[in-house]
Parts: sequence; structure tokens; C-alpha cells
Amino acid sequence: MSLSDAQKKFYEDALQQTKGEIEELEGQIQEELAAVKAKISDLQGAQKAARQMYDAACMRLGIPNDLEDDSSQG
Repeated sequence: MSLSDAQKKFYEDALQQTKGEIEELEGQIQEELAAVKAKISDLQGAQKAARQMYDAACMRLGIPNDLEDDSSQG
């Protein structure tokens, strides 16, 4: 079954439009991914700083750091 000229035009237009939508969505995905990576990096930095303060407080109090075992995960 062959397509009429109108059907062919319809599908060609749909093809172009959906390709553009896919490319736009990919761009949005990449922007959101970059934002999430930046947020994770900020949170990891804050966690590292907090761990350093916690470790220093443990040292000053002369108590063991109960988070030292978890530090290898960060």
C-alpha cells in the first residue's frame, strides 16, 4: 500500500517535528543532569567539611570517631 501525497507529507512533517522534540528533550535532560551533578558535588563538599569538624571534635574530646568506618564510602 503506497501513501498518498497528503499522507506522505503528514508523516514527513510528523517525523521532523518529533525529531526536533526529541533533540529539545535531550537538551533539557542534559541541563537537569548537570544541575543534579552540581548539587551532589556541593552536598559532598559540605559532608566532607562536616566530617572533618566531627573528627576534630572527637580528637579534642579524646573519644573514638564512630564515623571513621563510613568515611571510605564518601
